[in-house]
This record gives sequence, C-alpha cells and structure tokens, in this order.
Amino acid sequence: VLGSINPALYKYPDDNEETDFPEGNIGRIWFAVEYEHETERLVVSLIKVRNLHFNPDSCNPFVKMHLLPDERRSLQSKTKRKTLNPQFDENFVFQVSGKTLHQRILRFSVYHVDKIKKHHLLGQVLFPLKNENLTDDGKLVIWRDLEQESSEPPSEYGDIQFSLSYNDYLGRLTVVVLRAKGIQFQEDRGVVSSAFVKVSLMNHNRFIKSKKTAVVLGTPNPVYNETFSFKLEQSELDTASLSFSILQNAEGNKTALLGRVVVGPYMYTRGRELEHWNEMLNKPKELVKRWHALSIST
Repeated sequence: VLGSINPALYKYPDDNEETDFPEGNIGRIWFAVEYEHETERLVVSLIKVRNLHFNPDSCNPFVKMHLLPDERRSLQSKTKRKTLNPQFDENFVFQVSGKTLHQRILRFSVYHVDKIKKHHLLGQVLFPLKNENLTDDGKLVIWRDLEQESSEPPSEYGDIQFSLSYNDYLGRLTVVVLRAKGIQFQEDRGVVSSAFVKVSLMNHNRFIKSKKTAVVLGTPNPVYNETFSFKLEQSELDTASLSFSILQNAEGNKTALLGRVVVGPYMYTRGRELEHWNEMLNKPKELVKRWHALSIST
C-alpha cells in the first residue's frame, strides 16, 4: 500500500455518475490505474463505492483487489463503518512486468464484514488491462457498476457469459464475449492451458461466418470482453443461430474442443438458450447478458 491519494489530482468524468443508477444496480466503484514502466509498478487508486445494497445501519464495506490470474496475492482497503457509500482514497501497488501487463485483469471485490468477522461478497468488477493505454501520468477516474458473482457452481464443462443485441434498422447482430468459468483443460502432453472462443453464425445449419477472441493463458476463468458484429437480415432471425465454442490450443496447430453452446430460435434451441435469443429480440438495440452451461455434444 502506498497510502492515501490527493483527490484534487484526479479528473472525474462530467455526468450523473453518482445519481443515475440503472434498475437493479447493486453498487458502483470509482478507481484510477497508472503504470510506471521504469519500476514496473501498477498503481491502483481506489476512490469510492456508492449505492451498495445492504442494511445501512450495519454495512461495513471494504474492497479486495486481485491482479488475475494470480489468485493467491491480494491487496485490501481499510474497512469503513456503517455506510453504503464508502469513501476510500487509497493507493495500492502491484509489481508486474510490462510484457505481461496486458494479459492481466484487475478484480475489485466489495465485501461487508459482520460482527463475527465473516466476509460477505456484495459485488465485483473485472477490469481487463489489455485494451488500456496505461501511462504514469493518466489520472482519469474510471467507474464501473458492480456485478453479482454467480453463486451456482460451474457446470461439468464450465460456463460462458456473453451479451447479444440485434439492431433491426442496421440488420446487425452484436455479440460481446465476456468471460468463462470452470473451464476443464486437457492436460495431455503438448497441450498448453490456454483458451479462446470461436463464435460462428449459422443459417439453416449452413456456416456463414466465424470470429475468434484472443487467447487467454493460464486460467480456468478467462475474461475476454471482446465485441463482434455479424450482418443478419431481420427475415433470417428465425433460421439463424450462433455457436460459441471454447477451444484449447494443442500440438501442431490443432485445437481441442473444451465446450460449446448454441443460441438461436425454436428451430435449434430450448431452455435458457432460446430464452436469451427471444429476450434479445424483445429488447432491440439493448445488450442482453446471460450465463450458459457448456457441453461437449455437437
């Protein structure tokens, strides 16, 4: 821990970020991130959290930070007493090589600690560093809404989370591959623990186009946050489907299928996969996010 920060040095975006909370919001966190190339230090400035959902008379929040995929080392803020809107203004430092910086993900986990010192997770934020232009003079404050971590254990082959959106005016289907959890890597010789997602658009079971995420190394819980768009006319929505395959790089430019899920209309899917597709159609231009269980069946 470096110590406290000087709020006057930080630039805050001009909007209604402290009052304009969407329906179902469970909290929002503000922070800033800098990288000192000479000393290879990632400086995380934890500013504040607002709009936590808990009993206001007994909520004692603190924030724990991990630099994933390292789950063993964490840094922790001070605990604030009896507040749903804690102000932290604390600095923290992770030592990390510039070569691996953009493969790392910052995880902020907001907890409440009760009278018997038990910790209760109130929400978390995953902040991938791969698309960030990190310098040692950037003090722009970033905010993100907290997400509830799923309490359900991973499925047999793991789970994948993605968002779907359809714009009927543009005839465009947008897919955001967010993350996966509980991936079961193959441990055969010549196979590395890395995974990427291949998204394929099909029409009448005929392959149309596919796109791939970047490869994420060394974790069964990879975060991707990659957006893809497919051209799809409105008249094709009843015959098109999307296949999400999680693949592991293997020896000799080969890949091994770790799990797959298909979403689409009633012609191809049932259950959660059909519900996700229909919700996308019922909420045009809105990103609809869901978790799905992976399977090995084709």
